[in-house]
Amino acid sequence: MENKSHALIARLFTVILLVAALLGVMWFNSDRVERVPYQIATKLSVPGLNPQADVRYRGLDAGKVDSISFDPKVPGQILIQIKVNPDTPMTQSTFGTPGYQGVTGIAYIQLDDDGSKPVRLDSSKSNPARIELRPSLFDNLQSKGAAILARADEMVSKLNNLLDTDNQKTMVKAFSDISATAVAFQAIPQQITPTLRQLPALAGQMNQALKSITALSDNMTTLSKSLNTLSASLQGPDGAVTNLSGAAQNIGSVVSGLQYDTLPRFNTLADETRSTMRSLNQTLDHLNRQPQSILFGSQGLPPGPGETGFVAPGR
Repeated sequence: MENKSHALIARLFTVILLVAALLGVMWFNSDRVERVPYQIATKLSVPGLNPQADVRYRGLDAGKVDSISFDPKVPGQILIQIKVNPDTPMTQSTFGTPGYQGVTGIAYIQLDDDGSKPVRLDSSKSNPARIELRPSLFDNLQSKGAAILARADEMVSKLNNLLDTDNQKTMVKAFSDISATAVAFQAIPQQITPTLRQLPALAGQMNQALKSITALSDNMTTLSKSLNTLSASLQGPDGAVTNLSGAAQNIGSVVSGLQYDTLPRFNTLADETRSTMRSLNQTLDHLNRQPQSILFGSQGLPPGPGETGFVAPGR
């Protein structure tokens, strides 16, 4: 009986020790941090995400995934309950993306913030705030994979059309033309070489011409100064312009004297000369009609119509 009692006590002590060890392990492993609950509602697939998965804010540990379930109100929508440390800067522009750790493929929730609404997002156990879950890079690649493949197929088709037989002939001809053009361009330096050799002499001539132009400019400056001096001397008080003005005034006085004194006398002389010429013309006409008057003297004129002794012609 005594042996049986000792064995029973030993077994009971072992069981108590095992239970105490389990309780100790559970107590040490239990999370005693008071976290703030948040909720993520999404229709994206979350492969590999399980309860107690990590929640990270820009790579830092920020909490844990509490539970994952389907939304009974919205078919196809998944509700992810997370708990985040109270010091995590959760704002109204905070969002989550699925993340995968290394090559193991262990999923976690990556939190980030775009800064569009820097207002603190309040949440509670009775009314947890919702956070948007955006697709990750892998999800974007997966969703756009079909479009990328379609574009790739279209590009391959265009390349096939570009490399058909007719286009190949066209490209070969184009390469031949480019080769011929390159050969033609090779001859250009040989043609330009004589001209390039003449450039030093031409540069010397240009320098000489520039020196001549500079000398001509200096001469023009000297001539301009001389003309300015001459113009100043001509326009001075005793200059030629002043003397010429006095001479012009004297000539005006002489012209005025000729106009008011000499010209009337000349006009009278001209009138007398005209009278003398008329008398001379009349004398010459009379001599032409009666040349005998030189010897016998002038005869009287025959009586005219209405005078005594007038005889009409033809009677």
